[in-house]
Amino acid sequence: MNKTKQNLILMGILTGTFLVPVNSTMIAVGLPTISQDLNVSVTNVTWVVTIYLIVMAAAQPIAGKLGDIYGNKKVMLFGFSLFFVSSIACAFSFNLLSLIVFRSLQALGGALATPNATAVMRHVMPKDKLSNIFGFFGLAMGLGAAIGPMLGSGLITLFSWEAIFWVNVPFLLISMTLTWFIVPSVEGIRNHSLDILGSIYLGTVLTLFTLIVTHREYLNVLTLLSLLVAIALFIYQEKRAKVPLIEFQMFKNLQFSGSNISILINNFVMYSTILFVPLLFETFHFNINMIGALLFAFSLAMSLSSLLGGRLANKYGKGNVISLSFGLLSLTTLSYFWFTNEVSVIYTLIVLIFGGFSVGIGVASMQAANIESVSKEKSGTASGIYSTFRYMGGMIASAVVSVLVGTSMLYILLLIFSLVGLLISIILVQKSGVEQKSTLTG
Repeated sequence: MNKTKQNLILMGILTGTFLVPVNSTMIAVGLPTISQDLNVSVTNVTWVVTIYLIVMAAAQPIAGKLGDIYGNKKVMLFGFSLFFVSSIACAFSFNLLSLIVFRSLQALGGALATPNATAVMRHVMPKDKLSNIFGFFGLAMGLGAAIGPMLGSGLITLFSWEAIFWVNVPFLLISMTLTWFIVPSVEGIRNHSLDILGSIYLGTVLTLFTLIVTHREYLNVLTLLSLLVAIALFIYQEKRAKVPLIEFQMFKNLQFSGSNISILINNFVMYSTILFVPLLFETFHFNINMIGALLFAFSLAMSLSSLLGGRLANKYGKGNVISLSFGLLSLTTLSYFWFTNEVSVIYTLIVLIFGGFSVGIGVASMQAANIESVSKEKSGTASGIYSTFRYMGGMIASAVVSVLVGTSMLYILLLIFSLVGLLISIILVQKSGVEQKSTLTG
């Protein structure tokens, strides 16, 4: 495959998947305007954000499995198409219920596309280029999340809230066209069946989990008991199913388990930072523009370092880069203890740029480690599980920050998580070294 075709394949995939994080963060700035236009309370309109999180978290393992069965390219293209149609439908929403319904379909399209996009790249791209490619993937996803609020505020100021959905249309047309004509087909294993009951149980588990961590009114005994029952039913179903949705033996692979836990911790620290900075620094009398600039610097550093991390992985190994990431994150979280009322803008900027760099540099290695830990036939399933762990890290951050913001306990917890990630990465490096040594001697 020549370089031009590789670049066109990447363009087709990244142009579409880039929109998933954009639409996750872009709508936040439009909630007051949507609330006023649809004549509903701001509390109720937040459901357009919550439903997106629920569907994205619950559907990705199922989406990955569908790709493994029916072909990753087909499911990815269907996801892009659904995202395209539902974005237009969102722009024509006439009340809150219709917007929530179309927004959930939009999230479903993104959930179908994202894990299958990484699986397609694993199938069609050279293995020695994967770390670099996932570095580009991390760059696109990070930039998408970073520019979302700025893009959203600009579109709403110039046009209206509907414009935040119309902006998806030209990008998705490019993505669908390139995917259809340029991206090679990836055949699935059609003799496998989908574990429908397992999918329902998993969807219930992740829905209840999302509601508990994003809406305090659901943090009660009844919801917690329902979550425990759903988890028990899911485990029981997966153990008895002939072709389970999630094969628990996959987690016996240390590299697979380690990569999933690593991205959960990574996203927990990242989202905790993004969430606590505006809440805390507003009490330090930083103006909103300054806070926005600081968070943009954090996100930009994270995105650019993910590209560098992919290149470093090829040279020094994925495990070593992940260890570097968590080592730097530990230093970052230590620096947070000096975030007091007297903190200077310069110190804050340096810490957040360093923190963004620390978060981003290991992402490509985590994703490559995850997808390379399973056979190509299970790439979609592995990617779906990985994406769900990533979303869970962000949702846990939301719950923790809402309770601990402004206290040193938050920084202690972030430091502990970073050190746990460092320990896991060191174990992965040691295991990888032992396996390579036994291969050479064997």
